Amino acid sequence: MIFLARMDVTFPAHLTEAQIADFQVEEKAYSGSLQRSGKMVGIWRIVGEYANHSIFDVESNDELHQILSGFPMYPYMKIKVTPLAKHPNSIN
Repeated sequence: MIFLARMDVTFPAHLTEAQIADFQVEEKAYSGSLQRSGKMVGIWRIVGEYANHSIFDVESNDELHQILSGFPMYPYMKIKVTPLAKHPNSIN
């Protein structure tokens, strides 16, 4: 099952720059692990925003939920998930 996820991050004002930097290090390690496993097929930054579009290839809705809720920044994310299907005009 292929999903597009838009993830917008908004940190609360009480977090320090050091705390945010720690989250960023943890987030990079977690997303790297997902990419190496093939579960996260790709990730793209949305220009001018603290947000990204990511493509996930998972076995189920439950697996996707587990993956998304495992992101260290999950408590500070607004996530919109769109299920995707193969387009009939795709040459791949």
